[in-house]
Amino acid sequence: MARQPRFILPGQPQHVIQRGNNRDAIFAADEDYQFYLEKLAMVCERFDCQLHAYVLMPNHVHLLMTPNTGNGIGKVMQSLGRYYVQYFNRQYQRTGTLWEGRYRSTVLDSEAYLMACSRYIELNPVRAGMVEHPGEYPWSSYEYNAQGYESDLVTAHALYLQLGNHPQARCEAYSRLFEADMDSALLDEIREATNKSWVLGSGTFKEQVETLTKRQASPKARGGDRKSKAYRDSKMKADPVEIHE
Repeated sequence: MARQPRFILPGQPQHVIQRGNNRDAIFAADEDYQFYLEKLAMVCERFDCQLHAYVLMPNHVHLLMTPNTGNGIGKVMQSLGRYYVQYFNRQYQRTGTLWEGRYRSTVLDSEAYLMACSRYIELNPVRAGMVEHPGEYPWSSYEYNAQGYESDLVTAHALYLQLGNHPQARCEAYSRLFEADMDSALLDEIREATNKSWVLGSGTFKEQVETLTKRQASPKARGGDRKSKAYRDSKMKADPVEIHE
């Protein structure tokens, strides 16, 4: 099956996931995490991408980024992947691939999903049972977004800046978002959109993306379009009763 082309929308945030091959570990020591973050900062600057949230898990990574050029994220992930594979193979005297194929990504509607996706990313260690609170995990952006640590890596999105008039207010408002559990349906929606490279957003947003990119932004409804005449005619032939919408 041919690879589905990626959505390229400069200025629109994307949620990116990259996993280790066969779900194997890609980080084995603190130095590995540190090297990855150093190179991530370097390539984000080089290819003009802003990083808003991240988490480095033992066998995969989540990144929330906004590219300012059409191929920014692709170049970031390609360059970062090469740097890290060379480092990891040399460090642990191994050869071969490290990543499970291509990275996965979804363009998202920032107004509706940016904060939800940021929470989803930083809550990963909690859902995995590694910590009880996201602030306890050292390899995520929570300490910058919620605890006020300074960073040359994380860039605040415009929606984050609207949380308050000064840094402390923004941190407090952001941390309050974590007081309630994320809705399971929302979790599933984020997972499915990212893993299948569909657009994450409202119907209107998806229509806008389809208009700009000339490609389908979400899976077609199962069973056909229930509003179409063809669908109604087929249903009437199979079961000649009145159809109620």
